[in-house]
Amino acid sequence: MIRLRLILGDQLNTQHSWFNTIDDQTYYLFAEMSQEAASPEQHLQKIVAFFNAMRTMSDTLRARGHKVIYQPISEHPERSLQERIQALALEFKIDQFEYQLPDDYRLDQELLGIAETLKALGISTSHYDTEHFYTHRYELKEFFGEKSLLMERFYRAMRKKHHVLMAGEKPVGGQWNFDRENRKSYDHKVPLKDPLAFHHDVRALCNEIDKSGIPHFGSIVDYDFNWPKTYEEATLMLVYFCEELLPHFGTYQDALYSQHQFLFHSRMSFAMNAKIIGPCEVIDKVIESYKKDPSRVSLPQVEGFVRQILGWREFMRGVYWKEMPRYKSLNYFNHKRPLPNFYWTGKTKMRCVAHAIKQTMEDAYAHHIQRLMVTGNFGLLAELDPDALDRWYLGVYTDAIEWVELTNTRGMSQYADGGIIATKPYISSANYIDKMSDYCKTCHFSPKEKTGEKTCPFNALYWNFLIKKREVLKGNQRMSMMYRILDKKSTSELKAYTEKAEELLADLDRTLGE
Repeated sequence: MIRLRLILGDQLNTQHSWFNTIDDQTYYLFAEMSQEAASPEQHLQKIVAFFNAMRTMSDTLRARGHKVIYQPISEHPERSLQERIQALALEFKIDQFEYQLPDDYRLDQELLGIAETLKALGISTSHYDTEHFYTHRYELKEFFGEKSLLMERFYRAMRKKHHVLMAGEKPVGGQWNFDRENRKSYDHKVPLKDPLAFHHDVRALCNEIDKSGIPHFGSIVDYDFNWPKTYEEATLMLVYFCEELLPHFGTYQDALYSQHQFLFHSRMSFAMNAKIIGPCEVIDKVIESYKKDPSRVSLPQVEGFVRQILGWREFMRGVYWKEMPRYKSLNYFNHKRPLPNFYWTGKTKMRCVAHAIKQTMEDAYAHHIQRLMVTGNFGLLAELDPDALDRWYLGVYTDAIEWVELTNTRGMSQYADGGIIATKPYISSANYIDKMSDYCKTCHFSPKEKTGEKTCPFNALYWNFLIKKREVLKGNQRMSMMYRILDKKSTSELKAYTEKAEELLADLDRTLGE
C-alpha cells in the first residue's frame, strides 16, 4: 500500500510514532503555502520561523531514511492544498492518504472535504492524533458538559489525572495555586540574564519569500534568526530556562520592564505551538529542576509555569474546539472601531503601548502581560473591533496559531465572548501599569492625574468603559466593587471622564500618536 502523509507547519514533531518505522511505500508531504502565510498578513519572522523549522524537519526525516516530498514557496504557489494532494495522489498512485488532526478548525473542515474528493478516486483516508497535548480535542467539552467553564477546576482535574505536582490526592505544598506570590514588579533584586539566542542565516529563505510575493511586514536584522528550528534547539532552550530563569519566573511573570524584552520568560511558546517539543516534556523538565533543588527553584516558580501550560494552554484549546465555529464571530460589546495606525508603528505618546508594540515589531514577541494588560487592555477600553485585533495578534506574533490566539484575544483579552472564558473583563486603569512597570516614570502622561491634560488615557477610558457598559455588566458580581467605587464619584468627575474619553476616541492617532 502506497501512503501519502501530510505534515502541517504546526505539526513538526520528529518524536511522533509515525517516524518509528521507515517504509519505502510512505511519502511525507510538506508544503509551504502562500495562502497560509498570507492570511492574515504576517510578520516576516513568523513566516521564516515556520518555513525554517519545516525545512529542517524534512531534512531530518530524509536523513533517517524516510521519503519526503517538499514543496517550497516557489513551487506551484497558486495551488490549493486539495490540488496539491490530488496531483500527488495521481502521480504516485497513492492508495491511502493520512494526516494528523489539525488544530485549526478551517483546516479540519478542508481536510474532511479533501478526504471526500479522494474517496471518489478510490483513495481511502485515515487521521491520527498529533501525540502532543495532554488532552484530546473534546475533553474539556466532555468535562464541563453544560456547566460554566472554570479554568481552575479544569486545571486541578488535569493535575490529578496526569499526576503533576501531586502528593497522592493532594497538591504538592498543600495548595493548588500560588498566583498571589506571582504578581511582583521587577525590583532589580535579581540580575537579568541575556536571552539564549540561536544564529540561523536565513538570507536565502527571506529572498525566496520576497520573490514569492507573499505580503508581510517586519524584518530580521542582518538575516540572523534566533528562534529554534529543531527538537535539539528547543531542548537547549528548555534547559537554559530551567537553569537560568525558572528560579525567578513565577515571582516576576507579570512584571513589565522597559529595559529587557524577555525578563524571566521561557520563550518556549513557538517551539511548543509548532509541536517541535511537547508540553509533557517541558513540564517534566521543570518539575525535575524543582525536585533536584527546591532551595534554588521554589514551588511557586514551578506551579506558576505549570499552570500556564497544563492549565491555560490546554484549557484554551479545549474552549476552541468546544465553541468553534461560532466563537470566531462573537462580539459581545459590538465594538467596531478600527485599529489605530500606532498598532503597526508603535508611534504613540503612551510609553507602555509604544514599548509593547515596538518590541512586537522588532522581535515578533511580547510576553502575556504585555499582550493582555497593555495592548489588549487598551483595545478593549478603546472599543477596537475584535476581528481586527484577532488579525493583528495572529499576524504579529511568531507563536500565534488560531486555537490559542483566538481564545486569548476574543475571550480572555476582549471579553468578546461575553464571559465564556473570563469571569469578568480584564481591564485596568493606569494604576495597574504603574504598579507593575517602569513605563509611567518617563511617560508623556501621568498615571496619577485623573482628568487633566496630562492624565493617562487608561484612566479616562477605564471609567468611561464602566459607565457605558453598566447595563451589560451590572449583573456580574466580580464587577460590583468597581461599580460601588464608580457610584461614589461626583457627577462632575464622571462628566470629565466621559468628555476626556470621547475626545481621545474621536481620533486615536491624532490624540495619542506621536
